[in-house]
Amino acid sequence: MVSTKDIASQVESLREQLREHNYRYYVLDDPEITDAEYDRLFKALQKLEQQFPDLVTADSPTARIGEKPDKGFSQIKHEIPMLSLSNAFSEQDVIAFVKRVCDRLGSPDNIEFVAEPKLDGLAVSLIYKNGLLFQAATRGDGSTGEDITPNIKTVRSVPLSLRGDFYSSKIEVRGEVIMTHAGFKKLNQEQDEMRTGKRYVNPRNAAAGSLRQLDPAITAKRPLEIYFYSLDQFEGINLKFTTHIEKLAFIKNAGLRVNPLLKVVNGAKGCLKAHQQLAKKRQSLAYDIDGIVYKANRLDYQNSLGFVARAPRWALAHKFPAQEETTIVKSIEVQVGRTGAITPVARLKPVFVGGVTVSNVTLHNKSEIERQDIRVGDTVVVRRAGDVIPEVVKVLDEMRPEHSTPYVFPSQCPVCDSEIVYETSEVIARCSGGLYCSAQLIEGIKHFASRKAMDIEGLGSKLVEQLVTEGHVKTVADIYHLSKDSIANLERMADKSAQKLIDAIEKSKSTTLAKFLYSLGITHVGETTAQALANEFADLGVLMVADLEKLQAVDDVGPVVSHSVANFFKESHNIEVIKKLIESGVHWPRIEKVPVSEDHEFYNKSFVITGTLSKPREVYSALIKRAGGKVTSSVSRNTDYVLAGENPGSKLDKAMNLGTEILDEDRFHQLLGAGDN
Repeated sequence: MVSTKDIASQVESLREQLREHNYRYYVLDDPEITDAEYDRLFKALQKLEQQFPDLVTADSPTARIGEKPDKGFSQIKHEIPMLSLSNAFSEQDVIAFVKRVCDRLGSPDNIEFVAEPKLDGLAVSLIYKNGLLFQAATRGDGSTGEDITPNIKTVRSVPLSLRGDFYSSKIEVRGEVIMTHAGFKKLNQEQDEMRTGKRYVNPRNAAAGSLRQLDPAITAKRPLEIYFYSLDQFEGINLKFTTHIEKLAFIKNAGLRVNPLLKVVNGAKGCLKAHQQLAKKRQSLAYDIDGIVYKANRLDYQNSLGFVARAPRWALAHKFPAQEETTIVKSIEVQVGRTGAITPVARLKPVFVGGVTVSNVTLHNKSEIERQDIRVGDTVVVRRAGDVIPEVVKVLDEMRPEHSTPYVFPSQCPVCDSEIVYETSEVIARCSGGLYCSAQLIEGIKHFASRKAMDIEGLGSKLVEQLVTEGHVKTVADIYHLSKDSIANLERMADKSAQKLIDAIEKSKSTTLAKFLYSLGITHVGETTAQALANEFADLGVLMVADLEKLQAVDDVGPVVSHSVANFFKESHNIEVIKKLIESGVHWPRIEKVPVSEDHEFYNKSFVITGTLSKPREVYSALIKRAGGKVTSSVSRNTDYVLAGENPGSKLDKAMNLGTEILDEDRFHQLLGAGDN
């Protein structure tokens, strides 16, 4: 049997935990746990205090709202305490709440409630005197808050003066300061660019931290917004209200922003229906909400019901499933995508978050792992909002196991053992074994057989998947060793269709070097780049051993493309597949490089092509380059010619202003032909 001493110790332990979490949440703006975890600790303490009322103390977190305000701000005592709300997590909780309300009032169970979104931000109190903003304070501990008047004035959705006649009046309104998803994303990007800037965990944390900056100039730069949800006192003005919704209509008319999604509903059924409807809209909203609040609409009902220690009896917060939870990283693995992209994934201790059980989360890339310093064994905060892929938003460093070591990103592909290479400042990692890696095989074959590549008519997506799944094709070279019988035995295939495919495969052996290069699926090498490489090198063998300097000498080939090409041909697996393709009969006519005449009109001249021409721009670009010219994207004083088609736009205007010679297609061909003579 558990002793009273043990219960008392358990109660005190829960109180200490809640006090510490209150301090980190309200004072430091750096919460260690999620709302859901806090709610569990709070309910556990609340349950023990109900079972053992002799253990209840005046300073228990269940009798208080939060912690002391930040010492960096002056303190303001609230004339009317800013209380919290009781929480509901199930339909049964809501039904029980409505029943309690109706039983106390002796009224039918279909009384009116105002249902409004429970915004996930920072609660504030604003006082207006004579219609002008006089004072703003945070909730603080419910009795005393922080004076944030200079900061609140920087929030554009806060009116500095009210609409209407408020002479000799004083009114107090309360609302929630929030940050939208777009604003939050932009803020964190700016903080990352500063390098020394704090990165916020979620929009609520960002809103709180932004509003409580000691320098209002910093707050002014933050994308904060506000919605008002109550009128708590008014003096010197003749107002008579009978319902809560009338109060909201009044403050809205005074110029104070009220959430447009609130509505009046009847009874428990109306409350639950509103909850379901708002839950469906949740993911499409521009800001975070974590539930819905029900308030008895009639003010005389509110007065009759009164308050308990920390919350009004006439209101309830019905929470949505938690979007953030705490769990442990069991392992970190990397997955290879169909285009070779390497994505790290954390395997988690399963946790219920956002309405589903989450066991895996993406870690995005190597840089993100290093930025957050995510390690195996770490306790992390995981967020899942609707259909958004779950992600780690914070590592709880203080809970990290001893002897923990940083995660080392692999240097070899876990599927084919080819080298992992990086692009764009080592953010995106890819397997370099494009033609060999089985993880990339299906998509690689589809690309290889596509019309602009090897053009194998009849080799569609479903057939490719069958060939790979049944083991007939393990690299693209195996396509040229397929037999009519092996194809005819596949689903939805017959002798006639099998023979057509064999004929198409045989026909595809005759191609061009440019199309062959494009078919290999080298990252960043599209049709135009493949053509440029073919024109420059003419011989595949020469291209395969070209260094970065020679590759970058090709027009339109920069550092990223050149590294991608070099890494592809560096892998022996890829070379082996290319060798097998050529041995299978794949061939192309030899390209004879014609020396460019320095006497040609286009030699060393700069062109800009604009407007709609009779042929694709790539054709004209190739003609210019073949004649020794170069093509750029914008008109400048260094531009020699502008080739203009129909609807040329601003480039033609700029060329005319600069006096640049403008060519139509006829004049272009005249100069091109004259130069060839």
